[in-house]
Amino acid sequence: MDRATFACSTAFFRDFGNSSPRALPGGHVDFIDKADSFTYSDFFRDYLIPNHPCIFSAKFTEDWGSRKTWVTRDGKPNFEHLLQKFGEAVVPVANCDVKEYNSNPKEQLPFKEFVEYWREYIRNGHRSSRGCLYLKDWHLSRAFPEQDVYTTPVYFSSDWLNEYWDAMAVDDFRFVYMGPKGSWTPFHADVFRSYSWSANVCGRKRWLLYPAGQEEFLKDCHGNLPFDVTAPDLRDPRIYPRYSRSQAPLEIIQEAGEIIFIPSGWHHQVYNLDNTISINHNWVNGCNVAVMWSFLQDELAAVQREISQWKDPMDDWHLQCQLIMKSCTGIDYKEFYNFLKVIAENRISILEKGLDEESSSQNNSKAAISTLGMLHAVFDLKRTVKVLSSLSANEDFRKLDLNSLSPSPEALLQHLESAIDTALL
Repeated sequence: MDRATFACSTAFFRDFGNSSPRALPGGHVDFIDKADSFTYSDFFRDYLIPNHPCIFSAKFTEDWGSRKTWVTRDGKPNFEHLLQKFGEAVVPVANCDVKEYNSNPKEQLPFKEFVEYWREYIRNGHRSSRGCLYLKDWHLSRAFPEQDVYTTPVYFSSDWLNEYWDAMAVDDFRFVYMGPKGSWTPFHADVFRSYSWSANVCGRKRWLLYPAGQEEFLKDCHGNLPFDVTAPDLRDPRIYPRYSRSQAPLEIIQEAGEIIFIPSGWHHQVYNLDNTISINHNWVNGCNVAVMWSFLQDELAAVQREISQWKDPMDDWHLQCQLIMKSCTGIDYKEFYNFLKVIAENRISILEKGLDEESSSQNNSKAAISTLGMLHAVFDLKRTVKVLSSLSANEDFRKLDLNSLSPSPEALLQHLESAIDTALL
């Protein structure tokens, strides 16, 4: 991060706080073509801070191993190569033809069985008695770290989610998707209202994007979001009374090799127009961590409303609310504190002593953020302080047993503020 970008980002978040995402004038989405001249600061300033989508050309992925070996010369999935590499793996597969709790039910299948189904589906004119199956949310990078699949573009390297979960060694938010023509993903926003980037290794996708806030106009009379945003029922004012106030979605056709950047909190629906393989990351950083915190507060409030009748008779009601929220979202307030702490401590390490060669080789996430520079570390600390201050003052957080947190929130805040002051001297 250069000084001009640091000054711009600091001023923006000072003036606009949580950076409520805005709609784009005229529905325009930029196409980034020049991989050799488009910088991290360009992306940070023009897309991350204002929370605007964009498309990167296939030039940004042309050196990826997956684009060279997973795809045949005519641009189709290279099933033989994929079976050779991953045939015995067990993968999560959704049925796009079945609706279950506003989603598609999943099953675990051997990868070779899914490929056999996919080939038969193509031979039968994209039809099958088993329905339209879609391999989704496969943690391939975690299962096969030795494979040369892709390199995360530098623009997406400030990735707190994967930095934290890599440190915990329990999960990640890096996925591979493989699906036949006609497979799709219902209307949703990404985990924790995170950013996402998605690259087509082969095939084409159609995206319907709604800027954050537009989803409020798409809720039915009971407050539920639609499963399919293109369904005719949405035009019935008795069912969707505010639909007429919604704006038309941004429609984007993503070609093979291209990468799409999905802003934080934007709801979307996605279709595979061809037999498609894609790579996706969900990620949070200093620009949208306040959005994540706001989402968690909303989720806890929803849980509290749901079990409000048990508040008086249940001694540990507040703890139970946290447990339910974690089962639904994957994180509770105390883990969110630990998340902020890990990110902050990594940034302080960069500021105080930098990374030695050994630690760099052992922690790819930490090494990646170190390459973005000292000013980026300061920016991250300033954003962490902002959100940590809000968390520490939160009434529901303060009702929890915080004695197990080390250091205490107050001590951590003092340490972070001191580190920022020292770095800016």
